[in-house]
Amino acid sequence: MTSYKRLFSRALEAAPGRLHFAAHSHHLWPDASLAGQVEAWEDAARLADRKWERVMGEIWPAAQAEVAAELGLPDPGSVVFAPNTHELIVRLVSAARPGRLRVLTSDGEFHSFRRQAARFAESGRFEVETVSTEGPDFAGRFLERAKAGDFDLIFVSQVMFGSGLVFEPLAELAALAQPEGPWVAIDGYHAFMAVETKLSALAGRIFYLAGGYKYAMAGEGAAFLHAPPGFGPRPELSGWYAEFAELERTPGQIGFPADARRFLGATFDPSGLYRFLAVRRMLAAEGLGTAAVNAHVAGLKTRFLERVGQTPFAEAELLNPPGAGAGEARFLALRHRKAAAWAEALLDRGVVTDVRGEVLRIGFGLYQDVEDVEALADRADTL
Repeated sequence: MTSYKRLFSRALEAAPGRLHFAAHSHHLWPDASLAGQVEAWEDAARLADRKWERVMGEIWPAAQAEVAAELGLPDPGSVVFAPNTHELIVRLVSAARPGRLRVLTSDGEFHSFRRQAARFAESGRFEVETVSTEGPDFAGRFLERAKAGDFDLIFVSQVMFGSGLVFEPLAELAALAQPEGPWVAIDGYHAFMAVETKLSALAGRIFYLAGGYKYAMAGEGAAFLHAPPGFGPRPELSGWYAEFAELERTPGQIGFPADARRFLGATFDPSGLYRFLAVRRMLAAEGLGTAAVNAHVAGLKTRFLERVGQTPFAEAELLNPPGAGAGEARFLALRHRKAAAWAEALLDRGVVTDVRGEVLRIGFGLYQDVEDVEALADRADTL
């Protein structure tokens, strides 16, 4: 198996002996990201106040184009960036109709939506119906409720962050969406650049959120939203950056762009976009698309599962076995009552994983090779 450790030399050398199996959490940054960070600093030093002309005129559209290429979006202008997905979620909700919104979601959503949805329910803005991810055919049950219910917003993850469960019937869900409601929003954070996803046929109907923190390898500050045309034309929460574009104005009203810039906020740190572009250039130069990285990761997961019988992990329930569907998470989710203790013991042995309740998540990435998997198994054999 080819090793790509040379692309991550700085991160690996910064912590010799560490085995980082949390690519699904804070993905290690490749060396190229440092070049992007330096470029951002140098532009600020060289251009000062005028750096925003370069950021919004060159960096921003280049990053939009990369997201559109990865997801098969027909118009890069449908992509807007923000420091994190939570900001985008609250702006999205602010664009919905006034009053109490009927919301369908799952019990497997990440905290950026879970907590905010709970607070909106507490305040009366949301009436939430939750579909359990436990039990057979979660996707079928969720889709059945989406079709049967009278909802304003349907929000679900493409890959569940806790279990690695993949929600595959995106097209069927998208078919329900209408500008007047329901809106369909997909949290794609654990899918973007990890599950091959093409949204060309769905782009006019769904919202899609993701970012650079995980498999895009760009770190924080590069979250994005794909916003379908005509859905939520006038967000209530609106930053002054939405005034940068030529606006469609009705006399006496605040103007908004027709494209995704209608969801813009205010001043932000653009360095995440620089890092994202630098990483995308690196991947292109290496010939590493999402499929190629997935193939590398698949080999690592296969070897781990071959060794798992020699470790206490054999006692755990594997929630997301490879080959179960069209797409796979980049991590394996092992459920066991000792999951937290295992994660702590592994950390003591220099192995970084993480735990969600009784689920140990072991994440795989481009910076690992088979020798790392063997070392993981060796360090886990006496847990």
